[in-house]
Amino acid sequence: MQVVTENNSFTVTWKGEEILHHSPDAPFLFVGKGQENVKMFRGNFDIKDYVTERLALPFIQVRNESDSIKIDFASYPNGPSVVTVQLVQKENEVKLVFVKATENINRFWLRLKANKEEKVYGCGEQLTHFNMRGKNFPLWTSEPGVGRNKSTYVTWQSDVTGMAGGDYYHTNYPQPTFVSSRKYYCHVETTAYADFDFRNDSFHELQIWEMPKEVVLEGANDFLGLLEKITDRFGRQPELPEWTYNGIWLGIQGGTEVVEEKLEKALAKGVKVGGVWCQDWQGIRMTSFGKRLMWNWQWNPEVYPNLDTKIHEWKEKGIRFLGYINPYVAVEGNLFATAKERGYLALNEENEVYLVDFGEFYCGVVDFTNPEATEWYKTVIQDNLIGFGLDGWMADFGEYLPTDVKLHSGEDPMEMHNAWPTMWAKVNYEAVEESGKLGEVVYFMRAGYTGIQKYNTLLWGGDQSVDFTLDDGLASVIPAALSAGMLGNGLHHSDIGGYTSLFGNKRNEELLLRWTELGAFTPVMRSHEGNRPYDCFQFDDTERSLDQLAKMTTVYTTLAPYTKSLVKQNAEKGTPVQRPLFMHYENDEATYDIQYQYLYGKDLLVAPVYDEGVTTWDVYLPEDEWIHVWSGKEYAGGNITVEAPIGEPPVFYRKDSEWADLFGKLKEIK
Repeated sequence: MQVVTENNSFTVTWKGEEILHHSPDAPFLFVGKGQENVKMFRGNFDIKDYVTERLALPFIQVRNESDSIKIDFASYPNGPSVVTVQLVQKENEVKLVFVKATENINRFWLRLKANKEEKVYGCGEQLTHFNMRGKNFPLWTSEPGVGRNKSTYVTWQSDVTGMAGGDYYHTNYPQPTFVSSRKYYCHVETTAYADFDFRNDSFHELQIWEMPKEVVLEGANDFLGLLEKITDRFGRQPELPEWTYNGIWLGIQGGTEVVEEKLEKALAKGVKVGGVWCQDWQGIRMTSFGKRLMWNWQWNPEVYPNLDTKIHEWKEKGIRFLGYINPYVAVEGNLFATAKERGYLALNEENEVYLVDFGEFYCGVVDFTNPEATEWYKTVIQDNLIGFGLDGWMADFGEYLPTDVKLHSGEDPMEMHNAWPTMWAKVNYEAVEESGKLGEVVYFMRAGYTGIQKYNTLLWGGDQSVDFTLDDGLASVIPAALSAGMLGNGLHHSDIGGYTSLFGNKRNEELLLRWTELGAFTPVMRSHEGNRPYDCFQFDDTERSLDQLAKMTTVYTTLAPYTKSLVKQNAEKGTPVQRPLFMHYENDEATYDIQYQYLYGKDLLVAPVYDEGVTTWDVYLPEDEWIHVWSGKEYAGGNITVEAPIGEPPVFYRKDSEWADLFGKLKEIK
């Protein structure tokens, strides 16, 4: 990257194009003051801001230092410095370190150069828009919403009954980082509320509700190189344990006897099973939302009698047991009592334990700014999960930190709210690492923020609705995986069948089978019964569904050697397992706006069927020699239509792939 300073301007260029330009006529930096109003209801946030002042800083004074450039920004010529920035240049990187700002400024707007043809990706996990041009994206970890489209009935119902409908930008995992099609990324180091606005043809405007620590711009010659640089910065996920490739993790609830019965039923049908995932291992709580959990993180022998011995019996058969935990403790449990007594829970303004409403039950927030509380919660994981025999778990939530809570450290919860998911991930990571189980135990999270890449062994797409909608159903997990992957979260999966069933929205057999097809071409297959299992179709409800599950889990296990090689690439270089088409076909302009197909590694192209009642599917193939997995027919690229009955999702492999013989075996699977 090159930096040029002259008179009242400075410019940063990458590959001959301006990516940052400041001049009196086009300032880079604006500052101001604002007063936010934040309301939270069960993890859904209503955030409004009243900006009382916004001031452009068009005039600069530049001071060259030995290894950097100091820039003072002022509102009028030769005026006092309002903001001081230190610009540090390396070969392919420019870093703008914010040194100081005038007191009481709490709003910053930064403008980067854009062009009309540019695409942008990232900003965490985005479920509606992979390419974010034309939209703005508030970055605040929260529930993603139910419906997530203001024009739908389910979204409206969710909004009027619980402020929970959501919108296109709501996500469990935001991150103030974007990747440009011009092969650079921009990262803003902050945990405050932010809003990245990509609506203008000539600039991107990044709003941050504090003085950012720094802004990093870094480029590479191709997207693979860029992902390596991104993960050099944020960290990389470790490889998955060997046992994860043995088959699906069957999501089953209801107790030891039910699990045993459903497991045997699946195995008898030839379903390849790597584990059973029982989120109710610590107890069941029924609410109007559906089947919830007790949130007291230890084995419940009343619901799961003999689980302490069954875990080991299943493990001897090659089937691991996975459970569930989150960073909150319910008021009825002994863990809450212990945490309260020791002062490990966050407080309210009256210095009493802050109780958060999670939907007809209340919990305390384990205060991870208190080192003693953090160490205690690690021992809960080590003793009650790992020590009991669990080989994995859902590490749920992390988005619910209230903005009026009092923390042990005294830090502002408005700035800690976004930081919480990564702190929660780190608790899990250190608990596993200190137990010597990293590489053997896997936990999966939905919440995230900057730095989650290093501390989370597996991402999952959160709570989708049990339907075919683009914004909140089956299709939404594809841009979710691609956007998260662009920031170094290359191990992603979703609840097979979705999760949320509300307002008469019920899972049917076709949805479960189509989601199973998608799951076979992700790093991990895991099913979910949903919040209302009794209303939703389950994997063992028909012989047909069991047969299809057997077929697709066999596809998954057959692909295991290939998938392992991709997971290794992710651990070593940060190259995601599920990749946008442009990652390997960057000269094909059409690939930059495709968000419902993906490359599974370099050699497989997957175009999941996400519509109901169809048996053919339109696919775009980049120019190459492609072979349709199920028919063996060859294609050279372009727009095609293929047969896509249930059990034969549109999947193609590169003819000259070193894995072609393995891929050729898939069509023999019945």
